[in-house]
Amino acid sequence: MEAVLLQGLLLLLLFAALLLYQHNAAFNYFCKVAFFNCWVVAMATLLSPLAALRGRLLRAAIRPLKHLYGIKMQVWGSEHLNTEEPYVIVCNHQASLDLMGMVEVIPDRCVPIAKKELMYMGTVGWACWLSGIIFIDRHKRGDAIGVISQTAKTIRRENIRVLIFPEGTRNQDKSMLPFKRGAFHLAVQGSGKVPIFPIVISPYWDFFSSKDKKFTSGTCTIQVLPKIETQGLSLKDVPELTETVRKAMVDVFSEMAANQRGNQRAEHPPLPCCAGATKGTGSPWHKGDTAGSSD
Repeated sequence: MEAVLLQGLLLLLLFAALLLYQHNAAFNYFCKVAFFNCWVVAMATLLSPLAALRGRLLRAAIRPLKHLYGIKMQVWGSEHLNTEEPYVIVCNHQASLDLMGMVEVIPDRCVPIAKKELMYMGTVGWACWLSGIIFIDRHKRGDAIGVISQTAKTIRRENIRVLIFPEGTRNQDKSMLPFKRGAFHLAVQGSGKVPIFPIVISPYWDFFSSKDKKFTSGTCTIQVLPKIETQGLSLKDVPELTETVRKAMVDVFSEMAANQRGNQRAEHPPLPCCAGATKGTGSPWHKGDTAGSSD
């Protein structure tokens, strides 16, 4: 009898969870985020012994998530990365979802660099550590400079690429935060300078918001900008280089945001006023989920 009651209770809880998932946006959001984090940690853990192939296999393991979540990835300008030389990639940072976008464009032999605080952020930090990310302690300038200097030598010696989020933290505002200069110091340091490739990920506002607890299907656009050469530059040029790259990325991000708003208006035009309608009465329209079929 007790076993039957327990089974009935479990079925009731499962049914209640399914109802909440279907009809409660916040519950739906937390379920999707939790699954995303668990999946990344599980894949990073399973692949951690395969150091040589870890990056390539991890990309293959992350890509199915876009199909599961109904997020369509559009990549523009990926041909710019088809070069054998070492370089530095800088990208805007909005949320942990950036991982799904980055695996679409990150080349082989690419090592991410992140702030050391990320290593202590529970499952995310564990996954980052297992994935071979290089951590920088921004609060210890001497240590940070040492890591950058060593990384600069490794980039040229081993012909690798480095990925950095120059904003330094997640940002879902309508523009980008001021850039930190570590990536740009890295690119111009020493005699063997390397080019910079800016990458811009479009705003997630239509389908994802940690503030509003929203996580639906949608479309994400990733734009790879042409490389910015650093030959002839020195450390004193870093501030100007930083602002030049940031402005180029902000301009593209703003254009993406404007296109999203334009697409929304095209998909949801104002309803025509009915005969006899009160003058000045607006016609409301409802924002629906963008059905994003994956590539």
